[in-house]
Amino acid sequence: MTLSETDLHHLRRCVELAREALDDGDEPFGSVLVSGAGEVLYADRNRVKDGDQTRHPEFDIARWAGEHLPQEERVACTVYTSGEHCPMCSAAHAWVGLGRIVYAVSGAQLGAWLQEWGVAPGPVTPMSVQQVAPGVPVDGPAAELEAEVRALHARLHGVEQ
Repeated sequence: MTLSETDLHHLRRCVELAREALDDGDEPFGSVLVSGAGEVLYADRNRVKDGDQTRHPEFDIARWAGEHLPQEERVACTVYTSGEHCPMCSAAHAWVGLGRIVYAVSGAQLGAWLQEWGVAPGPVTPMSVQQVAPGVPVDGPAAELEAEVRALHARLHGVEQ
């Protein structure tokens, strides 16, 4: 699927949030929740640097949506994110009944970069959103943003580009 200009606009904001996270000493991930009417409802970035590895923005979006939006509004929302949801975030997204996910880079892309750079895998087996939550519509990656997101992750891991 070709991403729309609206999709790319929101993904660019996610990349800005990812950069903010990295500049603050955190992992470079950012996400935005957009209503079915196109209103930005929630935006955040990774906050795992203090030791709580569940502080992913996609997980926080799911929690926020579950607390603040009725189910009929959740399903019409789109979650934009700099990187494809991890299994934890995919599950949270599906459990609260959010709609479409659009990501700038896939988990497979990130995994390939980390392997190329010799970074040890994390404690959770990587899986695509479709493997964890097959009913959630997913679009991505955005080739236009790949180099920028790769550079953020390279910086995190001290890799020269």
